[in-house]
Amino acid sequence: MDKINLKKSPEKILVIKPSSLGDVVHSLPFLQAIKDGFPDAEIHWVIAKGLEGLLEDHPMVKKLKIINKDRWKDLKKIKDTASELAGISKELRHEAYDIAIDLQGLLRSGLLTYATGAPVRIGFKEAREGGSLFYTHKIRGGRDIHAVDRYLKIAAALGCKTEDIRFPMPLIKESDKVRRLKESAGDYAVIVPGARWETKKWSPEKFGRLAAMLDIKSIIIGSASDIEISEHIEAASKGKALSTAGDTDIKELISIIRGARYVVTNDSGPMHIAAALRIPVIAIFGPTNPERTGPYGNNHIIIRPDIPCAPCYKKKCKTMRCMEDISVERVYKEICGYRSS
Repeated sequence: MDKINLKKSPEKILVIKPSSLGDVVHSLPFLQAIKDGFPDAEIHWVIAKGLEGLLEDHPMVKKLKIINKDRWKDLKKIKDTASELAGISKELRHEAYDIAIDLQGLLRSGLLTYATGAPVRIGFKEAREGGSLFYTHKIRGGRDIHAVDRYLKIAAALGCKTEDIRFPMPLIKESDKVRRLKESAGDYAVIVPGARWETKKWSPEKFGRLAAMLDIKSIIIGSASDIEISEHIEAASKGKALSTAGDTDIKELISIIRGARYVVTNDSGPMHIAAALRIPVIAIFGPTNPERTGPYGNNHIIIRPDIPCAPCYKKKCKTMRCMEDISVERVYKEICGYRSS
């Protein structure tokens, strides 16, 4: 096992894990392990704009550094990006971190790690885009391993205990809007029809038919980009589902998931929030591998196709056979089996 020998106990640690939603959730057991291992250390976190609600006011994170990473991809705004990068680099160096840890493993996160000037800069040997060039210590994470366990390898290398895996989700005060929604719904399931890749999405028609068959109501959650498919599901549910897509922030989304009996979902960020909250998950997988990015824990059901091309990790596909082969009846049967157990 990789081992990092520190000359002194760190007083200030920076974690660089800007995105995505599910990946940040996966890194929470790492946060717990680091805080347990270095209880007196001040932990700062680099997070992407739009995801800060997940770590805002978190008792283990002293300060958030918010970056507009989506703008960094726009070549038309390269001057603004360069200015922002220079500004945050100066800010990070001024913090005088003892350790900087890059869990993202890309070029830009590697550059931010280097910009801290921290004497100990840690990342994965498998970092892409040359990110590992900027580390003083490189940890072998591995590829065919769940992201949670991969991140914990760095905590273990720092001498932290990683046997007791916990997701320190932030405590969130429930908004009046969410409270009223829950009261009106009674017992409910949550449906998550969105995903970052089109190939990871089960059809809204099937989600709608499933919602109509369930013995409890469903609340559909998602971002503004999921409004159209969520409205399709709502219309097909025969009055059994209500869409909140585009109408909740991350904190409200967490509150809704927290009150669910179970969550039916594609491979998505909210799926990982549900797993972290120990809400039973019925996850529909096609092109991706649940061994790497599935819901963490044992009380979940994974539904995947029995075809030779899956998982293929393709973001585009003409047939999407892997998702098309999963029937409404199969998902419904799995839910009924869970409910009767």
